[in-house]
Amino acid sequence: IREIYKEVNPAVIRIETEQTVEINHPFFNDPMFRRFFQVPEGQQKQKRAGLGSGFIISSDGFAVTNHHVVQKVDKITVKLTSGKEYTAKLIGSDPNSDIALIKIDGAKGLKTAHLGDSDKIEVGDISLAIGNPFGLQSTLTTGIISSKGQDVNSADGVSRIQTDASINPGNSGGPLLSVRGEVIGINQMIYSQSGGSVGIGFAIPINHAKHVIEKLKAGKKIRQGYIGVSVDPEATDEKLSLLGVKGKTGLIVAQVVIGSPAFKAGIVSNDFITHIDGKAAEKFSVLKSAVLQKGVGANIEVKLIRQGKEMTVSVKVAEAPQQQQ
Repeated sequence: IREIYKEVNPAVIRIETEQTVEINHPFFNDPMFRRFFQVPEGQQKQKRAGLGSGFIISSDGFAVTNHHVVQKVDKITVKLTSGKEYTAKLIGSDPNSDIALIKIDGAKGLKTAHLGDSDKIEVGDISLAIGNPFGLQSTLTTGIISSKGQDVNSADGVSRIQTDASINPGNSGGPLLSVRGEVIGINQMIYSQSGGSVGIGFAIPINHAKHVIEKLKAGKKIRQGYIGVSVDPEATDEKLSLLGVKGKTGLIVAQVVIGSPAFKAGIVSNDFITHIDGKAAEKFSVLKSAVLQKGVGANIEVKLIRQGKEMTVSVKVAEAPQQQQ
């Protein structure tokens, strides 16, 4: 582990941000208040500092962090573990996946982090997090993968990796690493009643992030894809028996939006989806992830069982209508 830290830590960055925020206090609009406290008209703004982490993915200065770390900020400052300090600019950001790409100004020959394969991780694997919790510099914490597919109501619908490696405010955007020193996730959030780590942290799977990063780097808009199906959240044994699929893993289609890509492909209610692009449909997030990763205009292969017959249909992903996914 110490060797992994030595190897990867130089690629992990401290991100400090500055944001101008308006103070919406009703007294500021009162002339008597301004005169008494000598507050000039218009002085209703203040600077707010922010802190996060990130990691470098190219030697010329491209780096990844969370969208919420750099959202609506006026200035981004990056500090390397060597002590060097740079300004950075936002290249692109996606609020749904909470991923942002920044470019460090004037940087060359930087140490980079190696991106791994988040599909290959297993529960119980050792995990490591490097970041700047509460402003502390270059902190390493260790734990295990607690779950590799937690549905946490994220805006993009993609499951998160759960880890008990300590993640705290300031870790956001930093890398979650495998025991091989490869980035398997982007640390994003925690569950906590105290504001500090209680051993339940979540990271964006790096395989999902790769697709978003590529599009952001190419200057492409991240378009939310959708196919227009909802699934039964409670696939009870009774329902599975009625459909003749008891003991099988999959998703029961509850509803298909008329005119949607799924509707056009011939998917109907009570179809039992078993595979998405060859991957077992264990959770609805498997379908959501495929839709997002393939992107608008791409085709997804859906294998399903209908009235005891197996069939495969191709669904062309469309752009999600407003308020739909």
